[in-house]
Amino acid sequence: MSMYGRDPWGGPLEINAADSATEDERSRNLNDYDRAALSNSRPLDETQQSWLLGQGEQKKKKKYVDLGCIIVSRKIFVWTVGSILVCGLLAGLITLIVKTVPRHHGKHGPPDNYTLALHKSLMFFNAQRSGKLPKHNNVSWRGNSGLQDGKSDTSWTLKDLVGGYYDAGDAIKFNFPKSFAMTMLSWSVIEYSAKYEAAGELAHVKEIIKWGTDYFLKTFNSSADTIDRVASQVGSGDTSGGSTAENDHYCWMRPEDIDYKRPVFDCHSCSDLAAEMAAALAAASIVFKDNKAYSQKLVHGAKTLFHFSRQQRGRYSAGSAEAATFYNSTSYWDEFVWGSAWLYYATGNNSYLQLATTPGLAKHAGAFWGGPDYGVLSWDNKLAGAQVLLSRLRLFLSPGYPYEEMLRTFHNQTSIIMCSYLPVFTSFNRTKGGLIQLNHGRPQPLQYVVNAAFLATVFSDYLDAADTPGWYCGPTFYSTDVLRDFAKRSITSLGKILGK
Repeated sequence: MSMYGRDPWGGPLEINAADSATEDERSRNLNDYDRAALSNSRPLDETQQSWLLGQGEQKKKKKYVDLGCIIVSRKIFVWTVGSILVCGLLAGLITLIVKTVPRHHGKHGPPDNYTLALHKSLMFFNAQRSGKLPKHNNVSWRGNSGLQDGKSDTSWTLKDLVGGYYDAGDAIKFNFPKSFAMTMLSWSVIEYSAKYEAAGELAHVKEIIKWGTDYFLKTFNSSADTIDRVASQVGSGDTSGGSTAENDHYCWMRPEDIDYKRPVFDCHSCSDLAAEMAAALAAASIVFKDNKAYSQKLVHGAKTLFHFSRQQRGRYSAGSAEAATFYNSTSYWDEFVWGSAWLYYATGNNSYLQLATTPGLAKHAGAFWGGPDYGVLSWDNKLAGAQVLLSRLRLFLSPGYPYEEMLRTFHNQTSIIMCSYLPVFTSFNRTKGGLIQLNHGRPQPLQYVVNAAFLATVFSDYLDAADTPGWYCGPTFYSTDVLRDFAKRSITSLGKILGK
């Protein structure tokens, strides 16, 4: 079964292997037929030629040119050769003129605010890079750092953990939220590569993703089919009890100046982390599908991680006080749906789709009940994103039985989530300026708004691509423009807040 299929939105969908085999058989049959025809053909002798052409035509034979495979009129032959020479001369003349005439490029206007925001957002990842930086890294005040990561930890068998990204303002590398970031970046490239290209950022964002996935491949034995642990964190931030031990929160300094040993945290039962990392690698494999060797390497790593996540059940933060403090995971069921959906898109393997649409799995993930945080996509809970991703599958491929019932459920739940984003509903509070408060007043609200804006945008584009003008919230029909307006207002409000 091939990894990549045809899809109007660029993501690989399943190819029917039986259809491919049929085409191959047809091709072989045609080739056999052609060989048989050639083997039975032989040159005609003079008697046979006379019989076919007739006596009168045979006398005029010198008026024709024998080209071996065909016989044409000498007059037509001369005209044909002459026409080809004239056309070649004209083509060469036109090419010469085009190359020598100076080109006048119209001046492009200044980039719009969305493009400027995109430039600055991607620049943030350049500033957070760890390891040996490329020469073209566009943050002049950043240099090489973390070059000893993994090498000083005697308990870790994989000694090279150089690379990846630092979290926020410290120098800790948390794999759980960072893998979610890479998954989301890959999803945006899969759907909107033309927009990135128009903004001059496609190569840049792909480089950012690869910097992350290259590091993830170092955090486990990516060449193996089975593993028993994964690195979850590099660096420490524990200052509890008045600890004065050198770490990334006690010693606030530039990463380039760190000279103390940085511990490596690993986990043996971390379904959430492993499944999210699998999603990141699987999504990135689609981004890099033009690089077959690297894409296959990512797929293999994703399969290994996902198998590990299913075999060794548990939350990664349950065994780590630091993980529980900084990036606590509340469940791994949503990562199972999310990871299996991405692996299906990356491989076309029906076993992943079967898992993603298992009712029991969706029930554990919370797909059938609401709650205050229902519809909030974050590094901790990917259910809303998984439901939009699986709605995409139903809209564009509609695989039917036995998947249709659960895909329809995910699609309906996605519609409910989109309704909850609209101001006419009271699922979430809003600020005086109209910004939706998806975390109900808890800290760090802006990341959730950005994720909601992305889901609203991508779902509205899915509906438009499927020739569906909108969706229903109860008896009321809303057009896709309403979702885009919500996304635009959300990002505009964020811009005003960040610009203050």
